[in-house]
Amino acid sequence: MKASDLIALAAFFSTLSILSIGGSNSVVPEMARHAVGEAHWLTGAAFSDIFAISQAAPGPSNLIVAMIGYKVAGLAGALVAQAAMMLPAGLLMIVVARLWQRTSGSAWHVALEAALGPIAVGLILASGWTVAEGAGFSARGYIAAALFTLLFWRTALNPLPILAIAGLLGWFGVI
Repeated sequence: MKASDLIALAAFFSTLSILSIGGSNSVVPEMARHAVGEAHWLTGAAFSDIFAISQAAPGPSNLIVAMIGYKVAGLAGALVAQAAMMLPAGLLMIVVARLWQRTSGSAWHVALEAALGPIAVGLILASGWTVAEGAGFSARGYIAAALFTLLFWRTALNPLPILAIAGLLGWFGVI
């Protein structure tokens, strides 16, 4: 573990923290771009594996941050990366929440609220796309993912059996 690794983790994740509209999953594409393509902390396949493990494991949804930090600089890297991802956004949230309450009902408040939803959804969709690319998704996989998304969006079906079927289809190489 080098101090320069800890500084690089803190600088990168504190910046992402402020940009993570909709949660840390909204900045997964930038995490992948930097961790895989720029800093070479991970391979694309390793990033996809870490993302899958972080989403399946109990705990915060941004567990991926600690896992990347751990890969780079061990336990200290995990702690630094996680703190850098949570503290700036947390402090900003406190300031914005106070302003948000005071301006409730104003025209700009309503407009901003309406605009942030689609932005968050788009960022999260881009995250899914990035992870799928790293996992080597085929064209059939993308089509299946789109169909499953539409199915969940437009119906009240329980997603667990459908996800289990999709997992089996992927395991057997159908999609």
